[in-house]
Amino acid sequence: MGRECSVCGKGRTFGKKVSFSKRNSPRSWAPNLRKVRVIEDGTPKRILICTSCLSRQNLDR
Repeated sequence: MGRECSVCGKGRTFGKKVSFSKRNSPRSWAPNLRKVRVIEDGTPKRILICTSCLSRQNLDR
């Protein structure tokens, strides 16, 4: 499962880093994740949520 958003499932993406001389080398982009406490089924729980989902949701911090 790894580190991904609990709401939208956004995870690490992969691509190429291209230098000025057009040489390609692999690289990856990680989502901007935050640990947030939410109350789920009456119990407090910590989840990882990306900042775009955090601003979109109405969650108390």
